Amino acid sequence: MATSADRLIAVLRAGHDDLAAKVATFTPDDLAKPSGASEWDISQVLSHLGSGAEINLATLEAGIAGSTPPDGEFNKSVWAKWDNASRQERADWVITANDALVTRYESLDEQERETVRVTYAWMPAPVDVAASATMRLSEFALHAWDVAVGFDPTATVDAAAAPLLLGQMAHMFAWVAKPEHLDGKTATLAVELTDVPESFGLVLGPEIALATTPSDPDGTLRLPAETWLRLVTGRLKTEHAPAPVKLDGPISLDDLRRVFPGF
Repeated sequence: MATSADRLIAVLRAGHDDLAAKVATFTPDDLAKPSGASEWDISQVLSHLGSGAEINLATLEAGIAGSTPPDGEFNKSVWAKWDNASRQERADWVITANDALVTRYESLDEQERETVRVTYAWMPAPVDVAASATMRLSEFALHAWDVAVGFDPTATVDAAAAPLLLGQMAHMFAWVAKPEHLDGKTATLAVELTDVPESFGLVLGPEIALATTPSDPDGTLRLPAETWLRLVTGRLKTEHAPAPVKLDGPISLDDLRRVFPGF
């Protein structure tokens, strides 16, 4: 029976194969195109994915070996290498770097997928392989969308990845949510995901938080799981193709876009 780690690793592999096929067709002009990340071109998104793959692989290897994970200086050296690379080098390197990370996840046997613990500097305690793979999938799926939407305004986050990432969103609110952009408005919305059996509450006020589904909400937000992910990560901007979102109550979709400006 497939475990959470098994499913996550399989989705990472499928996502890698899809991105590799796309990148193989990119021309120099393609690599210079604007991406879904407002301050990056396509090659810069690939640079972020590639450097992240290298850092994640070194961190995973430390967890497997039970050794000290790489420090901030290591991370800086990796970022510097990718920042100084040409656009074509970034496109070439990202495929090798990300494949190496996914292959290492795949190489873990059943026991290792249960017992290995990976340490991240920003996490309060080491995490298991499933949590490690989830964090990488969150980074990969969203930035793969940044690449895809540079060519197709109707692009969506990988349908296989989206349901696996829902639990990550609440952990991101502390640094992605901007409650000051509500200009004093407050509300509690019922959020209903239309393609997976999940609902919850979204509390909007001096703090932004998820909660249990309210019995008497101020409004209701209905949307697919991948659209929810794009909303809270700032990837549901007005310049993108219209999304299947239904919202009623005192808060508008533009209010939510301001609360979640993206990264």
